[in-house]
Amino acid sequence: MADYQITDRVDITDVVCPVTFVKAKVALEELDEGDILSVHMNDGEPVQNVPRSIKEEGHQILKLEDNGDGTYDLIVRKVGE
Repeated sequence: MADYQITDRVDITDVVCPVTFVKAKVALEELDEGDILSVHMNDGEPVQNVPRSIKEEGHQILKLEDNGDGTYDLIVRKVGE
């Protein structure tokens, strides 16, 4: 069982890079420090780029889960500015 509770979710399966990261970043900006965001995204470029970009922003990647249907859920803890 996970040791975190998801605060908010964002689905970026309907957009393409680089908008995928922008939507995830905006969703993170709306959260408080320590909140957990689940980012639902497609395999391919989003899975390669979004986790890396979020980590570069200083946030904590908790989990990247393969849903087995061509999508992934990225679980991120917001770290304060």
